[in-house]
Amino acid sequence: MKTQIALETFLKTIRGYADLSDRAAADWTRLLREKAYPKKAELLSVGQVPTKAAFVVRGLLAQYYVGEAGDTVVKGFFPEGRIAGSIPATLTRSPSDFSIVALEETEVLEYDFHEFQRLVSRHRDVAEFYIRYMERHWIIEKELSEVSLRRDSARVRYDGFVSAHPDLAQRLKKHQIAAFLGITATQMSRISSRRK
Repeated sequence: MKTQIALETFLKTIRGYADLSDRAAADWTRLLREKAYPKKAELLSVGQVPTKAAFVVRGLLAQYYVGEAGDTVVKGFFPEGRIAGSIPATLTRSPSDFSIVALEETEVLEYDFHEFQRLVSRHRDVAEFYIRYMERHWIIEKELSEVSLRRDSARVRYDGFVSAHPDLAQRLKKHQIAAFLGITATQMSRISSRRK
């Protein structure tokens, strides 16, 4: 049984992207399963074929992989109100190249992504949500991040992250931010000492 607060949080967030009808909301709600993950628990492991997406009600997740040199590369963070998943692997039904781990105790509403795709086909408002969510998070934010990674200095990338995500910057450890921004430990140490 899903808690009322979790459902209200979910629907309020979804309706921030598209005007979801009561019927579409009811159909989507039926797919949701509440789940809690302790800190450091994996929602998804490298090599696993994912089938689910997870709306973060409370907590914080990170999507990452380990590079050839043994370094952790963070692909993205999923705080409250975001939907976590390895969507390319889910869409292609192939093994994930990434893991998703809880950085804090995390509560999510999970749903089968392929069942969700059926909702996209049946409900125009769910399709509108899907398009707007993808545009914002998987196209615009992703491109800005990729351009910054190649163009900007470590200092500019760090300052940009802190400015855009002040709450997240407070919740994360410096090495986690560095792993996301492609900043070395030495660069991060220099940046941190200058900001004091």
